[in-house]
Order: sequence, then C-alpha cells, then structure tokens
Amino acid sequence: MRIELPQPLAEELAATYGTPLYVYDLDVVAQRVDALRAALPERFDLAFAVKANPSLAVLAHLAGLGVGADVASGGELEAALRAGVAPQRIVFTGPGKRDDELARAVVAGLGAVTVESLGELERVAQLARSAARRVPVLLRASSGGHDDGSIITAGFDKFGMLLDDLERGARLAAAHPHLELLGLHAFSASNVRDAAVLADHARTTLVGAAALGRLVDVPVRLVDIGGGLGIPYADDEAPLDLARLRTALAEVAAYAADEPMLADARVLLEPGRFLLGPAGAYLSRVLDVKAAPQGSVAIVDGGIHHLLRPALLGQSQRLRLLATDDERPIGAVSVAGPLCTGLDRFAVGASLGLPRRGDLLAVLDAGAYGFTESMPLFLSHPMPAEVALRGGQAFLVRPRLEPAELLDRQRTLAEPVRAVADS
Repeated sequence: MRIELPQPLAEELAATYGTPLYVYDLDVVAQRVDALRAALPERFDLAFAVKANPSLAVLAHLAGLGVGADVASGGELEAALRAGVAPQRIVFTGPGKRDDELARAVVAGLGAVTVESLGELERVAQLARSAARRVPVLLRASSGGHDDGSIITAGFDKFGMLLDDLERGARLAAAHPHLELLGLHAFSASNVRDAAVLADHARTTLVGAAALGRLVDVPVRLVDIGGGLGIPYADDEAPLDLARLRTALAEVAAYAADEPMLADARVLLEPGRFLLGPAGAYLSRVLDVKAAPQGSVAIVDGGIHHLLRPALLGQSQRLRLLATDDERPIGAVSVAGPLCTGLDRFAVGASLGLPRRGDLLAVLDAGAYGFTESMPLFLSHPMPAEVALRGGQAFLVRPRLEPAELLDRQRTLAEPVRAVADS
C-alpha cells in the first residue's frame, strides 16, 4: 500500500504542474484506512492527525471515509471544518491554545477539547459559561518527562498534567455546570512500528482513565490514546504488523469490557503518518550532476525547504530515479537541493541508478510531515503545487506559489501604514 508513480505519469504531472511537486494517491489512503480499521476492535474510532497533512483535499477525502480529525490549532480547526469534517468528530489537542482558538472550539461544538493544564481548563470553563455552552473535555496526562528520543518530547515534557493536577482537574470538570468530563488523553511516542508497544500504551491509558473516573464517580466515555503508528522509511525497516496489532488490541478491548468504568467508553486513535506517509511522493528535477569524492552528486530543484524531515531527524528517505530507461548503472549517489547550506540533502552515497540532468527523482513516504513541516520561505524559491490522484485522475489541490506572489503582500518604507507617535 504505497503510491506508485510510473515514469510516464510522473513526467506528465511534472510537465503540467512544474517541479518540485507533491503527489498524493488518495486511493492508497483509502486502502490504509481500511487495513487499519480491520485491525481495530469495535469500540475504537479514528481521527486523522491534521498536523501530518492539512491539505483540504486530503481532509475531505478522509471525512468521506468516516475518519474524524485531531486538530492542534485554530487554523487546523478551520481546515477540518471547511473540508466537511463534522464538528462532533473533531478533537482539539495541543499546548498553547489561544483564547480566540478555544472560543471558536466552544462555539463550533467539537467532540472534545483536550486540556493541557489546570489554567487551560479554567479558561475553557470561563468561555463555556460566557457562551452558555457545556463543553466536553478530555484531561491530558503528562508523560512524566519521558524522552522518546524524538522531536516530540525534545528531552522535556511540555504536554499534559502530572497526577495531582489531573486529579484536581477531574474534580473541577466533574463539578462544573459548563464542562462535561469525558475521560483521559495520553500520547506515548512517535513513529512506533512495534504492535506490542502501541497496545501497552493503550492499556496503560485505559487503566489510568478508569482510575480517574472512579476518583470522581463519573463513567469514562472517551479515551484518546493519541497516534504514533509508524511506517518504515528505509528498505531494511519492517512495517507495523497489523495482524499482531489486531491480536494485542483485542486483549486491551477485553480488559475494557470487564472494567465497569469503561463499559461505554470509546477509544480514539489519532493516526497521521500511517495513513498518509506512504501515499505521498515529492518529485524534483535533476538540474546538475557532478563528481565528488563520495561518488556522483545530483543537484535537484527541490530540497529541505519543502521536505525538512531528512535534515531535521538526520534520517534519509527512500529515493526512486524515474528514468526513461531501466539500464542505468548503479552507483553511489548523493542527492542535494538548491539551498545554500550543506544540510540541504536527501541522501549521501545512496545506491541509486546514476542520474542525468533532466531526470525526475522521487522522495517516497512524503505524504505526511512533508510540505506541512517545511520552511518554504528560505531562499525565496517557488512553493510546490500539490496534486491528488484518485480513480485514475489527477487533481490540482494546491497551486504552485511563485515568490512574486508573496512579494505582492509586502510593503516598503515608502508606503507607510500609519503614523508612529513621538515617544
């Protein structure tokens, strides 16, 4: 279940929409949704982590498949609503929510607002009272400073509440007339490909939710176990074993069925990378090829300003040379972008068909945390178009954006906006 880009199709898309270019195969997304659902017990639901890919076309496609949305900002909330995700299928998570974002969530009638602190819980309560609404809330548990070695924790914990605050928050929410305590939210780690680890986290979170429910004598209605379902980025990495995940989660569901506090609880899973990563590719055109001590170096017109993950994590992604012939000799090839920094590279000494100027190169597994995690303003290159494939047709879902279009929104000192008072 991965995007396939035959060379003729890739060339047609590149000629039509320019390079660099993001391409997403929505039929692959649907296959991955179906495969994951088949591994989940009946009480489990899906909410797509919008941060992984906030394209309206992607969100609308997932909404059509009955997948909800996990949003982490007011902008992501607006994207989910515009894409047709039902408000009751949206959960709002993440630290640092502004009052205007929380107010929008209160008025929209979301399925849940995850609160990260006692202070945030009090702000939600005040906004709910002002709007004469009753807002469903989840309390987010801290990981206790656990460092999963990823950019998620970064060596410290900015997310959620420790046990004392969780208990205080549960008492406050349970007693407040404008809050509805649903249950617990907890996130474990990112890009996990071990089914046992994912299932252990699910069970631990359910146990914690039941304990919190007993504390305030409120049955748990929702437990959000976060996302973290991983994908392989290299050929020697094994994918998540969905058969093992099915068996492990069945045991978790059996525990929940025997726990009175969880009798009617739904369990929410927030996949992002798992659903979209393998469905996307980033296309770029080879501009130059030259010799170097480590082998050939191919300079392409795309780089880490559009796909930052390889530099951010120091981890290469799979590359495919989309050449017109299949007889290219294999050699050590480094692939670098056009930016004025040595960090701008997709591979060093990779075993690859030797590219030539004009060839297309595809970076695979780029459907999640690609464009959305990039820094497109660096060096003022065009921003790539995004194209979605579905049912054998290609759809332009985000047009290419030229630097001149961004310059049109700027001003010089010759165009004062307002007078500044003397100080």
